[in-house]
Amino acid sequence: MRATDIPNNMQPLNNRQGDALQWFALRITYSREMALKEHLDAQGIRCFIPMHYDYIRRGEHAVRRLVPVVHNLIFIYSTREVLDVIKKEQEYRLPMRYIMNLETHQPIIVPIRQMESFIAVAGTYDEQLVYLSPADVTLRKGMRVRITGGPFEGVEGVLMRIKNDRRVVVSIEGVMAVATHFIHPSLVVPVAE
Repeated sequence: MRATDIPNNMQPLNNRQGDALQWFALRITYSREMALKEHLDAQGIRCFIPMHYDYIRRGEHAVRRLVPVVHNLIFIYSTREVLDVIKKEQEYRLPMRYIMNLETHQPIIVPIRQMESFIAVAGTYDEQLVYLSPADVTLRKGMRVRITGGPFEGVEGVLMRIKNDRRVVVSIEGVMAVATHFIHPSLVVPVAE
């Protein structure tokens, strides 16, 4: 899926009052992110869990399964009011909490364009993707770029050298980051910040 394939009218069914929809980063306890996703999908609320393929041992066999990259993490596209209601209703079955910005003490809200780029990269399940902690990204400097071709066309991020390759890193500040596979220099253009 390319960033340009994501619809601009990301309006889930939960926008009844006309409130502003935003991407929130939440933690859910005891690795119940898939149960929460199922609950949100049933209500028509858009959400995203970064996933990747991993081998799980089943006796003598290894089975390849799609599993969350980071357990207990989910991104939800909704209003704060709707999320507060869901949190209250599911308080015992699916306990969740906002990931907070340590400086402002407010829930982290991911800009829509940044989340589109993140989903376009992390949603491919490419085995060459590299997931990074926020600390790994803040220690490095790079140029802000947009990818102009290939499977990640339209994605915006920071061009960095990771594992001896030039990759575009899309970072959700304070939560996580994902780096594409090698991107040839002819496929990126600088973006003004």
